[in-house]
Amino acid sequence: MAGVLDTVNSRTRLVGENRLEILLFQLSGPQLFALNVFKIREVLTLPALTQMPQRHPHVAGVIHLRGQTIPVIDLSGAIGLQPIEAKRDSTIIVTEYNLSVQAFLVGSVDRIMNLNWDTVQPPPKGAGRAHYLTAITRLENMRLVEIIDVEKVLAEIVPFNTRVSEALLEDPLLSKAHGREVLLVDDSPTGINQLRDTLSQLQLTMHVATDGLKALRMLQAWADTGEDMNQRLLMVITDAEMPEMDGYRLTAEIRKDPRLKDLFVVLHTSLSGNFNKAMVEKVGCDGFLSKFQPDQLVETVRARLQLLEP
Repeated sequence: MAGVLDTVNSRTRLVGENRLEILLFQLSGPQLFALNVFKIREVLTLPALTQMPQRHPHVAGVIHLRGQTIPVIDLSGAIGLQPIEAKRDSTIIVTEYNLSVQAFLVGSVDRIMNLNWDTVQPPPKGAGRAHYLTAITRLENMRLVEIIDVEKVLAEIVPFNTRVSEALLEDPLLSKAHGREVLLVDDSPTGINQLRDTLSQLQLTMHVATDGLKALRMLQAWADTGEDMNQRLLMVITDAEMPEMDGYRLTAEIRKDPRLKDLFVVLHTSLSGNFNKAMVEKVGCDGFLSKFQPDQLVETVRARLQLLEP
């Protein structure tokens, strides 16, 4: 598995090109699932597993890897499929989400697939609200690949905090956020809900788009009416990974449109900051935030309001 991941430099070549790489794998059956390669640290055989008392039912135990204690999550059981038993020859995918590291126990790893985001579609509407997918795509032989909503999985195991500290909310500058409009762009219902929970504490008016293409069309439609978009929107807060159009491409398209180019755009993502700094600089985002850090999100709103001060 040593060569399964590309280097940071090769990954950044995809920025602004609306492309991604996904790692295909199987869980307890033949169905193919996927995770974005950007979020994967390594793939390896399960090291010695330590079981912890009173652990979550979907946490198989913890491993000690390169000086870190990392929880191992049975991904199959966590999304409602047949659980996978942890064995000495089991495969794990070590990932980094929201500045935390965790490993997912999987059945087997298939391959890496390079594709365009416009070939990635939202889950079927008939899938209901309880599913664990952010998107689907197909291989050349039309075999279905399901991209897992890891944010939902993690939120059910360790709920994220969305409360803003009282001291921060007492800042008088934040009162100027009341009634201001923001556009939230995220394909994960978990991500949108957590943004709403945090920003509602500032009494902001929120618009939502579930992918970058929908967001771009929404912005263009507003601009077509002759509205001053910088007066209307305090900021755009966008996820990085989304079907149809990712957040990097969305930002690049905003910067190309004279009516939108001065919008304040913040990338809000669970991707590691190690390579997002280069990505943010390349496409022209005004800021980068790791999910889900409520105080940092509000600090970003505060910084934006400060820029608008005479």
